[in-house]
Amino acid sequence: MKSLKEKLRDCELVKGMHSTLNDPCISELCGNIGYDFLWIDTEHSAIDYGMLQNHLMAARAAGTASIVRIPWNDPILAKRVLEQGPDGIIFPVVNTAEELDKAMKSTLYPPEGTRGYGPVRAAKYGFTDAFEYIKKVSKDDFIRCVQIESYIAVENLEEMAKNPWVDCFIFGPCDLSGSIGQLNEVFEPDTQALIKKACDILKKAGKSIGVSTGSDDPAVLKFWYDLGINFISAGTDYLHILSGAKKVLSILDSLE
Repeated sequence: MKSLKEKLRDCELVKGMHSTLNDPCISELCGNIGYDFLWIDTEHSAIDYGMLQNHLMAARAAGTASIVRIPWNDPILAKRVLEQGPDGIIFPVVNTAEELDKAMKSTLYPPEGTRGYGPVRAAKYGFTDAFEYIKKVSKDDFIRCVQIESYIAVENLEEMAKNPWVDCFIFGPCDLSGSIGQLNEVFEPDTQALIKKACDILKKAGKSIGVSTGSDDPAVLKFWYDLGINFISAGTDYLHILSGAKKVLSILDSLE
């Protein structure tokens, strides 16, 4: 069976959802559903470092890969997440080849990168040999993703796509639309033109293409898939709770 990393390298469809609520039981519960990964979000949530570690343990207990989005492209923010041992990391708002290089180097040890050595949970508290962790686990097995969230990133994407360390470029459609003054007008022609241009560049480069969407609408998800997007993180923990609760209430209301 292929790993998530291998599926991304082969541009195969991978399916996930967003974990945003603080309670790690959410990641344990949703990790048992059968998703390829859980997108554990620390950019737009109250999940702090301590709670994040609990989410990572919950995802591992459920046997589901964990990919953590950090709040910004900052090596200091990345380092403490890396040491906790997620399966992957997502850098938001990466706009240039230089910014992308900075992000990738923060995940790699010298000579390829600038990461300082000191893994704890990531190296299974010492049960993983240090050289195996340095040369294989942190380098070859780790998943590295960046988000395309502005028209500037699309303009620079051909050069960015040359970076060999990126496993997936992920659209943040709402912020992308906002970068051209049309916030949340994701499906309007101007934003879609940017997305289609980016998809063409990434397909030519043989890169996995992703989208982060809060939607659980079948038509919306098929729309993204039909564009050639193979990494789809759809819906959020709170959305799924709301949807289920509303459905049951509707059934109860119909009894009257």
